Amino acid sequence: LKPELYIYYSRDNLIAVDYWKKHGIRIEAELIRKSDLCTANSTYLADYCRKFNPNSFYVGQGCDLSLFNPELVKNIPDDLKKINNPIIGYVGALVGLRLDIKLLEFIAENRPAWSIVLVGPEDDNFKNSRLHSLPNVCFLGAKKMDELPEYVNGFDVCINPQLVNEVTIGNYPRKIDEYLAMGKPTVATATTAMEVFKDYCYLAKTKEDYITEIENALNNNSEAEAARRRKFAMTNTWENNEKEMYKAINITLEERGKD
Repeated sequence: LKPELYIYYSRDNLIAVDYWKKHGIRIEAELIRKSDLCTANSTYLADYCRKFNPNSFYVGQGCDLSLFNPELVKNIPDDLKKINNPIIGYVGALVGLRLDIKLLEFIAENRPAWSIVLVGPEDDNFKNSRLHSLPNVCFLGAKKMDELPEYVNGFDVCINPQLVNEVTIGNYPRKIDEYLAMGKPTVATATTAMEVFKDYCYLAKTKEDYITEIENALNNNSEAEAARRRKFAMTNTWENNEKEMYKAINITLEERGKD
């Protein structure tokens, strides 16, 4: 193949996954080196690509947030109405490789008046965890995509309690955009990829930070802040993602023309 322009697009830290490690560590680096430019959906992955190709760009992530509109989402699901406030909630797959079970236990045990609500399918790590024995932790199970905004609507604070490891550190957390699009105060684990959200989320490095930042989120919410969060989330569109990619392409073509 002899394309006019060859672009490597990095969206996940593939070589962190066992399946890809055997040959991926060598082959991915080769592919990045030979590309005309690299684009990535997180700053971490852009920095990774830059190790092999200086012509690497962060282009953001496109999201379809049409379902997550607080002007249209007014309901709160019946199973959520039965739970005491404040509700500290998470929506998404409950996977032990990506989420910090010990952190969730710590929050629940140290703030028994808070309800920790987890919406999503569980892997065996979660099914067998001590979280199921804690009275203020509620597992609501998997829900349909079009139901998720109503659950987020009922949360007082949204969380993304990521583990920091090879698999998660570079991931663009799309659920953060979904939380912010609903105007919700959000607390998340501090990672390189989360830096782009630092002015709109509360970032925590330790389990104690999580307690502090959730309290800040509960105490400092307002309609003005909700509107500011939503405005930011709505900039992360596929259209803007495409514009950033074309910007990177044009820079590369301009530099080629100078040679």
